[in-house]
Amino acid sequence: MPAREKLQEQVSILREQLNQDPPLPLEKREALEALIAKFEVQLELEPATQPPSIADDVNLAVERFELDHPGIAGTLRNIVVALGNMGI
Repeated sequence: MPAREKLQEQVSILREQLNQDPPLPLEKREALEALIAKFEVQLELEPATQPPSIADDVNLAVERFELDHPGIAGTLRNIVVALGNMGI
């Protein structure tokens, strides 16, 4: 599967996880929604024009969700891999 399709798939999974129970605290929900918005922008850009900071943002999010929401953290790790495969 091409990296862009993998990223799109992982973003969809992340959206599903965001809407599942138990509900996330508002602060964490807003942080994930902002991250999803960044991914959607990334999918529209060519790899050469994409800012590298998004991978840093995702790695920070992994740390925030790792203990309380391991499923979300796993999806975020998959997104890091997809971004790396895209050269980001």
